[in-house]
Amino acid sequence: MSDFGKDLIAAMEEAATHAQGKGKVARVHSIEVPDVRAIREALGLSQQGFASAYRIPLATLKGWEQGRRQPDATASAYLSVIAHLPRETRDVLCAA
Repeated sequence: MSDFGKDLIAAMEEAATHAQGKGKVARVHSIEVPDVRAIREALGLSQQGFASAYRIPLATLKGWEQGRRQPDATASAYLSVIAHLPRETRDVLCAA
């Protein structure tokens, strides 16, 4: 049997063990979701202003703030950059 086949079987056995609630072989990844409204308000921007400045669709921003949707991992990382480096982020986007 190939190494790929062995790895595939091992992965399936690991998944089955996890699904049965046995062992702790699976990794759990969690994404810290930033408070979008708090970031925007700390910058003193309206929803329209924030969305425009950081090139985020207004409907997406509203969905995040109203709790209808949550930012995925990439968007969460982007929002963290905005929170820590708001001016620099805006400058980069304006230069692009």
